[in-house]
Amino acid sequence: MSEPVLEVTDLVKTFQVRRARGVRVEKASVQAVSGVSFKVDAGQTLGLVGESGSGKTTVGRCVLRLLEPSGGSIRFKGQELVGMHRNELRGLRKQMQIVFQDPYASLDPKRTVGAAIAEPFEIQGVAGDHGKMVGDLLELVGLAPDHAGRFPHEFSGGQRQRIGIARALALDPALIVLDEPVSALDVSIQAGVVNLLDDLQNELGVAYVFIAHDLAVVRHISDLVAVMYLGKLVELASAAEIYDRPAHPYTQALLSAVPEPDPEIERQRNRIVLEGEVPSPINPPSGCRFRTRCPKAQAICAEQEPLLVDESPGHAVACHFADATPVTVWQDGTFERPVG
Repeated sequence: MSEPVLEVTDLVKTFQVRRARGVRVEKASVQAVSGVSFKVDAGQTLGLVGESGSGKTTVGRCVLRLLEPSGGSIRFKGQELVGMHRNELRGLRKQMQIVFQDPYASLDPKRTVGAAIAEPFEIQGVAGDHGKMVGDLLELVGLAPDHAGRFPHEFSGGQRQRIGIARALALDPALIVLDEPVSALDVSIQAGVVNLLDDLQNELGVAYVFIAHDLAVVRHISDLVAVMYLGKLVELASAAEIYDRPAHPYTQALLSAVPEPDPEIERQRNRIVLEGEVPSPINPPSGCRFRTRCPKAQAICAEQEPLLVDESPGHAVACHFADATPVTVWQDGTFERPVG
């Protein structure tokens, strides 16, 4: 088997924060990412999902060394990135790119989109006709080459995100981290951007780490799905396995919260409602971090942290009471999710 494009092992990221204790200010540590491991092959998409604050974006930024990991290993095409000097890392930057969540904030309003897309060529010293290369990239993402002379305010949100994708593709990367690339877009525009990403992957063979909280979008584009809760992976499997046989109570709750467009199916299914709030990452619960909201929690959950182990071949779950209950798949492609 060929070497994975990206291999993350026991990734840890800790932030130092200050918090008030009456009139005193104390320092505290927040472990935003704790022991996360996964692999992504060429032409494959890993969907990274979870609630806000689960650590998804931190993982993506650590992978690109936009944030310095506190521990663990990040191997890109066999090369260890953790601890790599910035001069060595510079040579790999062209092969690892990112598309940001906000298409309005990620483009300089004072520069034309052509200048924004051409900037990677200038930074990396790429020779050639930059104007033609920019035009080709705009065509690749479904925009006209003559749009290169326009400014960001002349484009819609969906078009701006296409421009961001074109900029990410400029240096022919092997890996792109997509940080909630469609969450700021209208629902009617999201499908077009996701389909574009799918087509580009089929054509170019690029690997994606697709960070999102919209499970419907993740299901459409992902080969693998990793579910995070409070800095930890709680479930990792193929997209089909996650959606047809979710084994972790948190994954089951997330899936049950996705609304169905068909009111008849919506009435038939049961929704899992989680009690309480997400605990503070400064002081996470002992044992299983999900136990304070889990309907299956028992004494062992507070005493012993569950390891991420295979519940079945290729389906890893971190739960003492994992239950991969099959779901009913309807003829129109929707499915009835399990009751917790």
